[in-house]
Amino acid sequence: MTEKEALALLEERIFYTFRNKEHALEALRHSSYVFERKINKTACNERLEFLGDAVLELISSRHLFLRYPELPEGKLSYLRASLVCEGALAACAEAIGLGELIRLGKGEEACGGRKKASVVSDAYEALIGAIYLDGGLEEAQRFVERWVLADPDRHLEEKDAKTQLQEYLQKDGNVPIRYELVSESGPDHDKLYTVEVYVNDVPCGKGQGKNKKSAEKAAAAEALKYWKKEPKKTCI
Repeated sequence: MTEKEALALLEERIFYTFRNKEHALEALRHSSYVFERKINKTACNERLEFLGDAVLELISSRHLFLRYPELPEGKLSYLRASLVCEGALAACAEAIGLGELIRLGKGEEACGGRKKASVVSDAYEALIGAIYLDGGLEEAQRFVERWVLADPDRHLEEKDAKTQLQEYLQKDGNVPIRYELVSESGPDHDKLYTVEVYVNDVPCGKGQGKNKKSAEKAAAAEALKYWKKEPKKTCI
């Protein structure tokens, strides 16, 4: 796929047309691609990634600050981190097929670079930086709110109980916590998952949900309920 073809697909997928095409092309160039072709090293996407990271933090911080006036700083920081972490951005990149559009060197290509979370998430931040340079903060905000911040409530709900459990158990030191899928039942379109949470390899809570994450949340909530009721009887 040529750079021109990759750019056309990118613009089609993100519903944005670049005025300065070079911004977008640079966002798609991995450092390995630039190195192998002996191009100026600043022509890769690392500088745009640096910029995009800052733009993403500003936009996401403002968005969450206004959306959740009741949340304290710690909760806002956690929620932002869950939305813009490497894994979350890699998922956003996958949603627009960014991996197949990145320009990679032969070595990185052979190592499966297109599927590496670090590679695609960095390219995604570079893309945000490119949109910011090309269209300003308003366009960058439109992109981030559409693709990254579309459903922050889901992250808040699914991860809050697990976070509370971790904070409760690890306030005085590191305590191993793991979630184990016990069973899944029902037809493919209506699965029910059962998950058990273990602390120091001792089962401490069980929960069910329509997906593994919600089942883990339910298991964590059950464990928390147990400790609040019987604070002296723990699994630690």
